[in-house]
Amino acid sequence: MKLKLITGLCIAVLFSSAVNIHEDPENKVSYRVETIKMPEGLTSENGAVEFLPDGRLVACFTRGEVMTYNTKTKKWKLFAEGFHDPLGILVISNSEMLVIQRPELTRIKDTNGDGVADLYENVTDDFGISGNYHEYNYGPVKDKNGNLFIALNSSSPGGSMRSEVRGKIDTMGRDGANGLRQMFSAVPYRGWIMKLTPDGKLHPYASGFRSPNGLGFDGKGNLFATDNQGDWVGTSPLFHIKEGNFYGHPGSLIWTKGWNKGNPYHLSREVLNEMRTKAAVLFPHGIMANSPTQPLCDNTNGKFGPFGGQLLIGEMNKERIVRVMLETVDGEIQGACIPFLDGHGLRKGNNRIAFAPDGSLYVGQNSHGWLGDEGIQRIVFTGRTPVDVYTMSLTSTGFDLTFTQPIDRNSAMNKSNYKMRHYYYEYHKKYGSDQFGLQSDLIRNITVSADGKKVSLTIDALKAGYVYELGLDNIKSQKGEPLDNKLVCYTLNRLRK
Repeated sequence: MKLKLITGLCIAVLFSSAVNIHEDPENKVSYRVETIKMPEGLTSENGAVEFLPDGRLVACFTRGEVMTYNTKTKKWKLFAEGFHDPLGILVISNSEMLVIQRPELTRIKDTNGDGVADLYENVTDDFGISGNYHEYNYGPVKDKNGNLFIALNSSSPGGSMRSEVRGKIDTMGRDGANGLRQMFSAVPYRGWIMKLTPDGKLHPYASGFRSPNGLGFDGKGNLFATDNQGDWVGTSPLFHIKEGNFYGHPGSLIWTKGWNKGNPYHLSREVLNEMRTKAAVLFPHGIMANSPTQPLCDNTNGKFGPFGGQLLIGEMNKERIVRVMLETVDGEIQGACIPFLDGHGLRKGNNRIAFAPDGSLYVGQNSHGWLGDEGIQRIVFTGRTPVDVYTMSLTSTGFDLTFTQPIDRNSAMNKSNYKMRHYYYEYHKKYGSDQFGLQSDLIRNITVSADGKKVSLTIDALKAGYVYELGLDNIKSQKGEPLDNKLVCYTLNRLRK
């Protein structure tokens, strides 16, 4: 495939752009938000942001453009165009990258050095398309062995299938003859994460996803994916992805090799629940995140502050970036989530994130018919160490909270400054879930470490299968500064032995 570039647009976007900085006159914030001015005439619904080896930003936009931005000269340039809902970029070199779009994974390359792609090549399109509006694709991300991973959205009951499709149709991937009740997978591998091996073959890897708008690795090479609340998804999750596992949404099961159990929607909830892999972290809906996006590991070696090795995750519906702290308990990954940045000039629609060479975080924003905003912003660490929960770790009797700064002992020892409750979300075909089994937890005992950085909380008997939500009121540092974030939620799948 080779597309003709529109020269006029390329020329129109070659201009200097200003940066709008959200200043903190008293310098009391740890992170500053800047707004990047976008090219005039561009619908700046962002589908991906990444960085080239030479330090330029590359971004794609859902109307089809791929553009580069020189962070020094503040100039934009059109690199490629003609894509259909591009939602991910993997950089190969300064002149070559992979772009995931609705019909395929595409390689684009500048072969003559003029800064504009002249080669468009289909890398893989070995998956089905029914023409349903919700069949978005995400990725690619690359593991240490050179395998690429992409995620394929399930189809929406709010949209139709076209008369001409790509791939075999199997109506058992739909709930009912008309498929108008639940998300569905009537053509191959909708609702799957796929693995593209270096030999160019695309393999089904893991199933059971509704709308997995975000793939990423942690610092240890574990693959993670977010999903979005809806049918069979009580609240939005972060999954640790393992080959062959099923993650809860039934439609995609029909494409499992050797599947002989008929329509997966006809299986009981109990059978499906036994089959599924639970989320490593749940994001309580309306509390933490309603529409989480791309997970990104902080590998900046301190350039972005004290949270190296932890995951940052975009959130579409709030002016928020979420931070995730993971640990391994009884052989499985689970952990806690906490707001990383709320407001301070940050907009909604935080769809894609990428670290620049200088350690700042670029955030691409999207609305695309849903709640959100458009454009690109940059988050810069000011050098002020935040006063925040660094980690929340499960113990046999409660939780250990480690802080980024020493905490005032009097406020930390005051039981009334802690509000903990636990609840679970139901696994069912209903859209979303209420909080069930909601109970408050009484803090029985508090100890503070000698350096003031660790607070150990003892509570009544812990229960597996619950989210433990902790509010931290009036906790302050030894310098008298309040916590930057006062809410943290731990997903307790397994107890400490």
